[in-house]
Amino acid sequence: MGALVYLIVGLPGAGKTTRAKQLEIDAPALRLTPDEWQTALFDGANPSDKRDLVEGKLIQVGMRAAQLGTNVVFDFGFWGKDERSALRWIASIVGARSQVIYLPIEPEEQLRRVTHRFATTPDQTFHISNAELDEWRTLFETPDQEELEGTHLPLPPPTHPTWSAWASERWPSLPDLAENPVV
Repeated sequence: MGALVYLIVGLPGAGKTTRAKQLEIDAPALRLTPDEWQTALFDGANPSDKRDLVEGKLIQVGMRAAQLGTNVVFDFGFWGKDERSALRWIASIVGARSQVIYLPIEPEEQLRRVTHRFATTPDQTFHISNAELDEWRTLFETPDQEELEGTHLPLPPPTHPTWSAWASERWPSLPDLAENPVV
């Protein structure tokens, strides 16, 4: 029946990593959390110019694992519908199923959690300002029912022939898998 690729969707503080760690055990699944990689690779820093490169390589590794039959949890946040659609498409071409898991959070609770997390585990997270939280909420696209049910995959944006082409532009370290679905 193929591996299952979980896309954990939500803003900072929504409980994504907690949920991903639970799925890692329950599914079981390979969990890929970019913040952990950023912290390890860049000495505790979170350079924004490296994030897409790190995520692209994690997607490549995760999709290869899924192709080989291992369940995968992408703990990325996936704020945009295009990101989620591209990865759902890639999962399908490597023979995996996908599931969008959305974790909503109210602004007051988000601020409380983010502040607490940075105060108690500063070596495992990055400082986030109130202004950043406000801005990110405006950028976030809440998944619709079709995404959550996995019943419909939209066409890629008109500027891209395939979701793979879109994804390789979004994550520059991810090859275009349209011609060769072996990651």
